[in-house]
This record gives sequence, structure tokens and C-alpha cells, in this order.
Amino acid sequence: MEQNTPIIRDPQDTGPGPGPEIMAAATLDGNDVYNLANEKLGSIEDIMLDVPRGRIAYAVLSRGGILGMGDKLFAIPWSALTLDTQRKCFLLDVDEQKMKDAEGFDKDNWPRMADVAWATRTHEYYDQAPYW
Repeated sequence: MEQNTPIIRDPQDTGPGPGPEIMAAATLDGNDVYNLANEKLGSIEDIMLDVPRGRIAYAVLSRGGILGMGDKLFAIPWSALTLDTQRKCFLLDVDEQKMKDAEGFDKDNWPRMADVAWATRTHEYYDQAPYW
């Protein structure tokens, strides 16, 4: 199933460079993630690739903790995010309580993201159709 990640941008912005349609993943690391109520949910820690399919599978959202210590990590389906190039952040349509209730993990205990049962649960939690 083909899903596109929405991009919010100034249509007049035709600046140099490859973005925002094509960007280096590292460019997006550290970008903040807000919900539609403008509450900060965390920031992008990593972008995970589904290598065999040649697709982005998940963004890893980091929240909580101090200076990277004690952060809880969350796999967010890439299709659940909207890139806002004007604000230089991502938008995720979940409220604060849903993020608090989400299944997370810590940096030393990552889930097996290639596990179809885990991936299906994760996509369902964020109301996204699986990309595979």
C-alpha cells in the first residue's frame, strides 16, 4: 500500500538543495515532534529503514529523561508523521495521554522491529495501515 508522508511548507520556497522531498535522514535527527495541540511530544532520535523493502519503517521518538539519560523511546510509523518545514518539526496526531500510554522501550532493550506482530500492533496503535 502506497502512503505518502505529508509535508507542510511555503509553496513559494524554492530554495537550493534537494529537500524537502529528498533529504538526508541525519538532517531530521533531533527534530522536535509536536501534537496538533502544539504540545511537544519529544524529538526524533533515529530513522529506521526497512532495508529489504527500501522504505522508511519508523521514526524513533525520544521523550522524557534529561540530556538523553532516562529517555523512553517509541517507534512511530513513518506514515503517522507530517513534516512541517516552516517550523522545522514533525507533527503527530496523538494527544499527550496516548503517548503516555504507548508501548515504549529503552535504548538498551529495543524491540525486534522486523517482527510482523509487533509492527502490526504499532501501526494499529497509531491508526496507520502497515506499509508492507
